[in-house]
Amino acid sequence: MASVLVVEDDPFVRSALIRQLTDASHTVRSVGTALEALREVAHFRFDVVVLDLGLPDLDGSEALKMLRGITDVPVIVATARDDETEIVRLLNAGADDYLTKPFSVEHLSARMAAVLRRARSGGGEGAPSPVIRVGGLTVDPLRRQAELDGVRLDLTRREFDLLAFLAGRPGVVVPRRELLAEVWQQSYGDDQTIDVHLSWLRRKLGETAARPRYLHTLRGVGVKLEPPAAPLPGGEPPR
Repeated sequence: MASVLVVEDDPFVRSALIRQLTDASHTVRSVGTALEALREVAHFRFDVVVLDLGLPDLDGSEALKMLRGITDVPVIVATARDDETEIVRLLNAGADDYLTKPFSVEHLSARMAAVLRRARSGGGEGAPSPVIRVGGLTVDPLRRQAELDGVRLDLTRREFDLLAFLAGRPGVVVPRRELLAEVWQQSYGDDQTIDVHLSWLRRKLGETAARPRYLHTLRGVGVKLEPPAAPLPGGEPPR
């Protein structure tokens, strides 16, 4: 059972979601505007937020950025916009997942379960995880912090999860299907989500796909993280 905030201005859709999620044993609160959603997350603790983008007071992506400023609660965005640019914008604004309307409550429940599994496993108790060091990269899974050459990296939750998973397997090519299963907790999906997060990670690691340092993509195979190659004698970079 989860505590869910439904942010949806359409009363018919909102009522249907409340009824179906309640029938699935979730505790549900709902609001119809972005400002009401901000007040809710400021006063109550939720396990997940289902955020509609077509809100009357603020653009949904702006509302998402404002939510991310006050909470790290997992957010599943519900949107009728399915173009690639919009999806990238939503993920960049901090969405943990997205659904394209119309969708079934079964689909929503499956996405919620995946997001909640990942969030709870990240905060679960157990033996402290050792700090991972790969070249100048340091990843501390327990504190959920990462540094590059002594400078702390500003990573989203999913960016950190992806980096930590790859850093824990230095030099190993990880298939994309395994990344979806272990990092996103999804048994299916497209490569776009992985590519977007890899692009953001590369930017924060000071590299590009054309000139990688840590993150290397093997087309049609997977992704690996390994330390940069040592420069050649004379200070020339390796080719």
